[in-house]
Order: sequence, then C-alpha cells, then structure tokens
Amino acid sequence: MAKNLTKQKDDYSKWYNELVIKADLAENSGVRGCMVIKPYGFSIWEKMQAELDRKFKETGHQNAYFPLLIPKSYFSKEASHVEGFAKECAVVTHYRLKNDENGNIIVDPDAKLEEELIIRPTSETIIWDTYKRWIQSYRDLPLLINQWVNVVRWEMRTRLFLRTTEFLWQEGHTAHATKEEAIAETEQMLNIYADFAENYMAMPVIKGLKTENERFAGALETYCIEALMQDGKSLQAGTSHFLGQNFAKAFDVKFATKDGKLEYVWATSWGVSTRLIGALIMTHSDDNGLVLPPNLAPDQVVIIPIYQDKEQFEAVSKVAKEVMEELRAKGLRVKFDDRDTHKPGWKFNEYELKGVPVRLALGPRDIENGTLELVRRDTLEKELIARELVVDIVVALMDEIQKNLFKKAQKFRAENTTEVSSYNEFKDVLKTKGGFILAHWDGTNETEEKIKKETKATIRCIPIDAKKEEGKCIVTGKFSNRKVLFAKAY
Repeated sequence: MAKNLTKQKDDYSKWYNELVIKADLAENSGVRGCMVIKPYGFSIWEKMQAELDRKFKETGHQNAYFPLLIPKSYFSKEASHVEGFAKECAVVTHYRLKNDENGNIIVDPDAKLEEELIIRPTSETIIWDTYKRWIQSYRDLPLLINQWVNVVRWEMRTRLFLRTTEFLWQEGHTAHATKEEAIAETEQMLNIYADFAENYMAMPVIKGLKTENERFAGALETYCIEALMQDGKSLQAGTSHFLGQNFAKAFDVKFATKDGKLEYVWATSWGVSTRLIGALIMTHSDDNGLVLPPNLAPDQVVIIPIYQDKEQFEAVSKVAKEVMEELRAKGLRVKFDDRDTHKPGWKFNEYELKGVPVRLALGPRDIENGTLELVRRDTLEKELIARELVVDIVVALMDEIQKNLFKKAQKFRAENTTEVSSYNEFKDVLKTKGGFILAHWDGTNETEEKIKKETKATIRCIPIDAKKEEGKCIVTGKFSNRKVLFAKAY
C-alpha cells in the first residue's frame, strides 16, 4: 500500500488533508462543507465519546436529547447570543416540496412556516426554554444535563474535522442555585477536558480564560484548553462557559429558595467536538501517517501472518490466535489480519498509515525460533521478542507508548513557546518560528484587535496558572500584571 503523503515540511495543510483521506478517517460529502466520517474515523470518535461520557456520569451528569430545530424567536431573547451566532445560522423557512408544471421539484411557496426555524448552532435557547418547565424549587437543583448531537454552523472555508458546516459534539448545560456552584461546575468540566486531552489523547494543554473579545456569545467567562499543533498553530480543544444568570433571565427560569424567595438560577455550558480528531492527528502524526495513542486507538495491536502455503498459514494462524486471545484477556484491542487478498508488506504499510500502536508479525521461521517481530508505531523501532514474553512486553508497551507520545508533544510545546518583551520581537517570532508566544498586554479590546489585524495572531487565553508579574504591554507600553498566550490559530 503506497502512502505517498506530502511531507509536513513541504505543505502541512496538504499533508493533513491527504492523511485524513488516505487513513480512511473521513471524506468530503455531496453537501458543501459537510463530511462523511468513515468507520475508522468514527471508531476513534466512539472511543473519545465513551471515555468522556463515563467522566460526565461519574460527576453526576445525565444524557438527554433536545430538538434539532429551534424557533427563531428563542434566539432574540438573549441579545449577545443571537449577535454571536446570527451569521452562522442555517434557517428553515418552508415545510414542503412539490412538482412544478415541468415535473421539477421546487419548494412549495404555499408551505411557508409562520415562524422560521434555526438548525441548532448550539442549544442554549431551546434548553433554557425547557428548563423553565423543569425547575421550580431548590429541590430541582443542580440540574446537570448533557447531550451528544450534531450542530450546524455555516462555514465558508472548511477543513475535515477542524472546521465543517455540520459536526458532532457534546454540549453540557447545567443550572445551579448559587454563583459559586456554577463557577465550580465550569472549572470542574474544564479540568475533565484537560485530563482527557492529556491522559487519553496524550496532548498537553494550557488551561486559561478567554478575553472578552473571544468569549462565547452570552457568557460571563469562557474557560478553554489550548493545544499546540506541529505546524506551530494553536487549536482550541474544548471550552467551558460560566453563563451567569443571562439565560435564566432571558427565559425567566426561577426557583423557590428554602426560605420561599424566588431567584434566578445560575448557568453553565461546555462542549468538545469531532475537532478533537483533528487535534489528535496534528499533535502526533508524521510523514508515514497517523500515530495514535494506545488509549484511543481502535486497534491497539495488529498481528500479521507471513506464509507461503496453506500448511504454513495454519501453523502461523494457530500461534497468532493464541497470542491474540492472551492479549485480549489482558484487555487489549487486538486484530488478527488473516486476509489473503493482500501481501504482508501491503498490510505493514496500511497499519503504519492508520497509526496502530503495535504491529506483530510472525512466519514459519518465527514458529521454529519461538519469536515474533514487534514494531512500535511511535518510534518505528523493530525487534524480535520471545513468544513467552510477548504478552508482558506488549502490555507494558501500551503505557510506555502513551507516555512517550505525551512527553514528545510536551517537549515540542516547550521548544516552541517564546516569551517576548517587544512588539518587534513578537512579530519576528511569529514570522520565523511561530508557536505559543507569551507577552504582556494592556487588557484593552483595541490593542487586542490591533495585534490581530496586523499579525493574524490572537490571544488564545489568559493562562490560569500564569504567575503575576508586572510589565508593560508590548504595543502600548501600558501597565500589565501578567503575560497572556498568543498564537496563530485554527
């Protein structure tokens, strides 16, 4: 199987697009800007979904489902929310088609909806209209709901997984009796996302707060995790929003306190999407194809038989299946590829391209010698291992590969994070190196917009763990009490 991928250094964007297609993750659909997620890509999403869903339920959240279509009037109830999403909304205006006199299918002009419906770009409005019926007293709180759905945000420039008109995600929406509870929930969910990114995706992230310009429409605070991709651009990998009482007031969601007073509830929302698959690709993969961390790989181990005739195949298969069962008994996801339609070399290329963490191969000579050939995808190192040691070695490798991928990404981020003290230095680093840049900023929207307009770099976040240090804004020279994180971004 010839990979023939464009090299990252030659054209990173082209490399990414080719990899998504050739590794069988997704493809463009007949609908502009929308993708078909293929079984291999979807199996990675299912792994992500299962782990996140487990974490949500362990922290008391329940799954529900809310409608895809939202009355337009709901959006007008929260001014900043509609302003933030107005340009991305897909609108349903009619409910019927018909044949015209020439037999062509047209929209029936007599089937116009009394009120237009918005295909959900996010579900705050429909959910808070529902919560008004669900929340009456303090006994109904906290209300901790999540849903796994698709959303539509009309995009002009799309890229598979990273930015598509329709994408899959989860969105959590919670209601609380106090401001403190809601903020604690927002921070808890941010920490869950960061833990997932680092321990499952092997992707180091920086937790921070968005600036006012970059906040979610309708939020008082937006918390985020930011990751650095191998091309030096930042990718926002998850967000958690403290919504205050904005949506509760917009939809009149009140609860009776223990002493009988009526008060508005406090709200949060939080989400991650199939964009995480794009992040996974760009954090670890190389010119040979995907590199998947074992915790999220659909197949953690693949076993490939090498043989010349039926007798050899049966002998090799017997040992291969024994190894497969032993590894599966240890909880590993193992595939035995006994297809006779492809040669071993073709299969080696295929599983390297698809990023399977460990590849085992054995033939008649291995049976005689009591060995197997092992190749690990993260380093491409090859070695012969004893049959009796294979299970212990492969089980240990899962943890070793997972940690190695994280350390490698962490080292890359450290080498591509630069602190600057002047605007000229800032622009020079952006031009020659890229990556994360830490710099003082005066806290004004005007300065933030000036930097964005002149350099295309944005403030990715105000790092939560950033130490307080007095300094001067790199643009205006005005006082600043901490450095913020800049980068060009997806």
